[in-house]
Amino acid sequence: MAQHDDEVGICDAAITLAFSVLGKRWNGMILSVLGSGVNSFVGLRKAVSGISDTVLSERLLELTDTGLVTRAVVEGPPITVRYELTTAGAELVPTISQLGLWAQRNLGKPAEQPAR
Repeated sequence: MAQHDDEVGICDAAITLAFSVLGKRWNGMILSVLGSGVNSFVGLRKAVSGISDTVLSERLLELTDTGLVTRAVVEGPPITVRYELTTAGAELVPTISQLGLWAQRNLGKPAEQPAR
């Protein structure tokens, strides 16, 4: 029984770690949009409706620091910055897509939510 408890504890710690990154507002959307091929700051800002430039910059830095996204400066006129998913980030895209499908099936649209 102790081995099972250890496995559950490790899983709980891993879930906590995953949601410390993915549970932040916008991070899942940013990863999903990057998975669709959009990779410029302006493209991300347009695709993630409602996010401010400051928050997008902060989230991209966090996702880069966690190893889910890479940032590359492309020389040339004009100098541009491109963001791409790392292997670890790309592995999350199907999970994020499945989570979206689950939400559609089980949570419905906001207008369909029961009054509280």
